[in-house]
Amino acid sequence: MDGQNRDRGTIKWTSLMLPEHVQLVKELWKEDERVEKGIIDEQKAVEIDFLIQRAMNDNLTVEITYHDGFEHQYQKGKINSICTFRKRLHGMDANTRDIFSIDLNDIIDITIQ
Repeated sequence: MDGQNRDRGTIKWTSLMLPEHVQLVKELWKEDERVEKGIIDEQKAVEIDFLIQRAMNDNLTVEITYHDGFEHQYQKGKINSICTFRKRLHGMDANTRDIFSIDLNDIIDITIQ
């Protein structure tokens, strides 16, 4: 079903639905649009590890591509630390200076800026 027909159906039926049902329908549509993470081979994992270590040691800005469970997300910033116990990477956003945290298993790619 394409987006145009889905929108037409939404307009048609949402006036008859309870808000909770509308929310459930939206969640189902989001589930249909889910992007699979894929499997990273050993060579790519070693490359990612090397780039993370280099970025931390040289205080370099990186762009991290990671999977959030539904789709690929991008985070640009500097890596501050890695928690090996929780397997999380912590850093600071390049634009907003907000702290971010990404699960190491969710990282798909990393590039040094």
